[in-house]
Amino acid sequence: MTATTTPTGAARPRLIRTLNEQLLLERMRSNGPVSRADLASASGLSKPTVALALTSLERDALVQHAGRRVGGRGRNASLYEIRSDAGFVLGLDVGREFVRGAVTDLAGTIRARQSRAARSSSGAARVRELAALADDLLQDAGVGGNGTLLQTVVGSPGIVEPGGRALQLAPNLPGWQRPAVLRDLRRLLGGETLIENDVDAAAVAEREHGHGRDASTFAFVSVGTGIGMGLVLEGKLHRGAHGAAGEIAFLPLAAGEHDPHDARRQGALESAASAAAVVRAARRAGTRLRSARSVFAAAAAGDERAQEVVAEQASIVARALAAIVAVVDPELIVLGGGIGRAPGFAEEVGAALARLTPVVPDVLQSALGENAVVDGCLAVGGEHLWERILSSRLAHPA
Repeated sequence: MTATTTPTGAARPRLIRTLNEQLLLERMRSNGPVSRADLASASGLSKPTVALALTSLERDALVQHAGRRVGGRGRNASLYEIRSDAGFVLGLDVGREFVRGAVTDLAGTIRARQSRAARSSSGAARVRELAALADDLLQDAGVGGNGTLLQTVVGSPGIVEPGGRALQLAPNLPGWQRPAVLRDLRRLLGGETLIENDVDAAAVAEREHGHGRDASTFAFVSVGTGIGMGLVLEGKLHRGAHGAAGEIAFLPLAAGEHDPHDARRQGALESAASAAAVVRAARRAGTRLRSARSVFAAAAAGDERAQEVVAEQASIVARALAAIVAVVDPELIVLGGGIGRAPGFAEEVGAALARLTPVVPDVLQSALGENAVVDGCLAVGGEHLWERILSSRLAHPA
């Protein structure tokens, strides 16, 4: 009987100390450099308890001195802050035309950022290209060593299938749905690698840094190489039962504008509302324009046929948004992607939406630019890294 009660009695104080340390870490993460008195007041812990916890956190290289507070009454108080190099997050965005990435430290400071044109045409080659970008980013950021705590998040089209063996719904990246892709990503990037849907990641970035900061419920709709949606409900990303919430490419809303073969492969809506669809529409209109970018540029310059193509595209997107509004009733819809961010397109879509539904949320162009997916991956990765740090301290209390 004594043999069982002694470890339990000893474990309880260790658990309490660890919970206190967690509480102080979260306070410092939210408030930046703080004094012991600040931490004691905010947490409700005694000053000796705070001092003991800070000593433990300093010993484990999670917290460091941040100077002294000057200008107040009495002695200048020592300040403490999270040690920014205690962990790092690597965010990667794999697209058809580009691969992008960035590294942040535990404090959220960008240490390195790169973007390069994608040159690979197969899934295996694209994995190697992404791994090479990751190596360069980590070297630029000064991240190295086997003991470095690192969280990697890859923003990718599609979703991870229920068994976790492969990606689904990623037709625009040839070979990307092969089971070897996920296996090789984790082998080259590390076992802690997470795969995040790219549009979901962009929605998280919009929530953290963009128009979504002022809206609790909004939809981020990306229109470019493909079309997809990230949905934030009451401040939280909504993934759905199978991780497929927001796969609006398969909404059966296109009536006659889509290519039947493309509709079966990548969805009826994406076949009608994407960069390739814009080019097809431009050809049907009798123009020689060969890219969606050139069509929108011609429309902005006054080309009537290009303007008709853009108006048709806005109408198709508005019909999809009308369905989203009827089901979700969001405060806001943010348009991203190469087409969604085209000058004036959000206004045209908003006007078309107003003709379809009596409830019209604001429709705004995303201000985050081409790094939205990477920045969303960094935000997701930061949360996972913190969870790993806190869970590790609970699993191995001091």
